[in-house]
Amino acid sequence: MTVSVIEQAKIQAQVLVPLVKALQAELGEARANAIVRKALGDLYRGFGEEFWKAKNESNLGKAVSSAFRTYARDDALAYDVIEETADAFAFDVTRCAYAEFYKALGEPELGFLLICTADFATADGFGSDVRLTRTQTIMQGASYCDFRYRRDGGGSQ
Repeated sequence: MTVSVIEQAKIQAQVLVPLVKALQAELGEARANAIVRKALGDLYRGFGEEFWKAKNESNLGKAVSSAFRTYARDDALAYDVIEETADAFAFDVTRCAYAEFYKALGEPELGFLLICTADFATADGFGSDVRLTRTQTIMQGASYCDFRYRRDGGGSQ
C-alpha cells in the first residue's frame, strides 16, 4: 500500500513545522524561509526530473495531468481543467486539503512555504522549456489556485 501525497504531507508536517519555526526563531523568518525554500527546492526539482524521465511523455498536457492526479489522490484536491494540449496544461484548484490541513494547524504561511512553493521547483524539473505560472493560492486566502503550465516555443499555444 502506498501512502498518498496528502498523507505524506501531514506526516512530514509533524517534523517540518516545529523545525521551520525553530529556524525562524534562531535565524529570523526571511533567512530561515530562504534556507527551507532552497533545500526543498532542490529536492522537489529532483522529483520533477525523475518523474519526467520515468514518464517519457512528450505531450506536456498528458504528463502534467498524470502528475497532478498523484497530488489529488485521496480527495486531496478538487480542480477544473481549463486547457490540456501537447504544449499546455491549465487548471484551477477549487478545494485543497493541503490548505485545509495547514489552516487547521494555524500555519497557512508555513503551508505555503512547505507545499505551494514546491510546485515551481517541481515544474523546473520537467525541463528548461516548461514554465509554471500561478498568481494565487487557496493557502494564501484566494478562492482558487490558478495553475498554468506551458512549454516555451510550443506549437499549440
